[in-house]
Amino acid sequence: MLPRTGIPALLLPLVLLGGCAAAPAAPAPPPADAVIDYQLGGPYDPADGVGGVVRDATAPPAPGLYSVCYLNGFQTQPSERAVWLEERAELVLTAEGEPVIDENWPDELILDISTAEKRSAIAGLGESAIRGCAASGFDAVEFDNLDSFTRSGGAFDIDDALDLAARYVRTAHDAGLAAAQKNTAELGGRGRDEAGFDFAVVEECQRFDECAAYTAVYDSVLDIEYSDDLRGGVDELCADPTVPVSTIVRDRDLTVPSDPEYVFERC
Repeated sequence: MLPRTGIPALLLPLVLLGGCAAAPAAPAPPPADAVIDYQLGGPYDPADGVGGVVRDATAPPAPGLYSVCYLNGFQTQPSERAVWLEERAELVLTAEGEPVIDENWPDELILDISTAEKRSAIAGLGESAIRGCAASGFDAVEFDNLDSFTRSGGAFDIDDALDLAARYVRTAHDAGLAAAQKNTAELGGRGRDEAGFDFAVVEECQRFDECAAYTAVYDSVLDIEYSDDLRGGVDELCADPTVPVSTIVRDRDLTVPSDPEYVFERC
């Protein structure tokens, strides 16, 4: 996970003429059979046959391809740690007086979403980044660390996470972006029904036997399996009837093609 920033965008007012205006069409998720490359380690020209990309919010979308904007909606980014601690400390989760960090990403602080007031404040801070994705030309957005409640020590729960997610999704839809549920198989259909997610971006659902939890809910599921923990080879992975049609294999660090560790394979 990398530093994320957004470009503020102005929200144009909707002018209603002659009574009720028709509701805007729902933003479209990526095609279920599209090959979507996961490019968080840096943007590069997609391989032939790739129909879309997921890129960091600081990177441009891929011209002519379905592009998903990556934002970290439930934890801080390393480059913003000092800002949160100095200016928004009340929105950072603490335990025994110390900020709570993600044990897997020690540069990231977990946001405190335990109250409606805090969730509202955090959602408000995220609005410019979401609208920035739309202004840059992305088609959709994914919000990482939806599952931070599992690392909160009981300070907040899955219902709190869903509430914040719903706030993010409303902003995304208003900006014309589809919104992706990130991981969190335990949500079942609640991510779609309560938060309003349109599709899912998941990591290693085949490795953890979770793919069906997503494909039972969403028509479009983008799965990223990592080469260092691949269960069997790529042929075995792609022959598994439970994996989504849109499944790729990447190296764990999501490097670019010039890096010797780079891996990109697809089903």
